[in-house]
Amino acid sequence: MGKYSKLLNAKRGIRLDIGSGFNKQPGFVGMDIRKVQGVDIVHDAQVIPYPLPKECCNVVLMSHLWEHIEPKNRIKVMDEIWRVMKPDGQLLISSPYYLSFGAYQDPTHYPCPNEATFTYFDPNCSLYRIYQPKPWRLIRNDYQANGNMEVILRKESHARKKARKT
Repeated sequence: MGKYSKLLNAKRGIRLDIGSGFNKQPGFVGMDIRKVQGVDIVHDAQVIPYPLPKECCNVVLMSHLWEHIEPKNRIKVMDEIWRVMKPDGQLLISSPYYLSFGAYQDPTHYPCPNEATFTYFDPNCSLYRIYQPKPWRLIRNDYQANGNMEVILRKESHARKKARKT
C-alpha cells in the first residue's frame, strides 16, 4: 500500500477509473493493466486483491472494461470493487449492449451485458439469490441508442441489506 499512499492520502476518497488506458477521466485515479500515460496504478482488474485499502473510493468507473473480464471473474471483480468502495459510493459501468455491433466487433470481448445482467448484484432483484454477491443497489440500467449499456450501482452495506429483509 505504501507505493500508492501519497495518491490515496491526497483526498478523502478517490475516484477510480479501472481500465483507464490512455483515456483516464479528469479528476480520476487511473488503474490499468498497461503502464501508459495517465495510468497511476498498474494492475490487472482481474487480479484480486487490488493494491488499495478498503473503502477508499467514492466513485469507480469501468468504461468498456466489463466485456474484457472473464465471466468466471466477474463476481469476484464486483466484490473487490465493493471492498474498495466507500459506503453509498457509486460504480459507473458502460459496456456494449449484447445485441449491438460493438459487442461482436472486438475479438477480445466476452459476452456483453443485457438488462438482466446487473440485477444479479441487487438484493431487491430475484436473480440476486442465485450467487448472493456483495450487495449493490441498481440505480440505472439502460440501453442507449449508441449501442451501449449504461449502469449505475450504489454500494449497499450488509447492515442495510439485513434490515430490508426483516
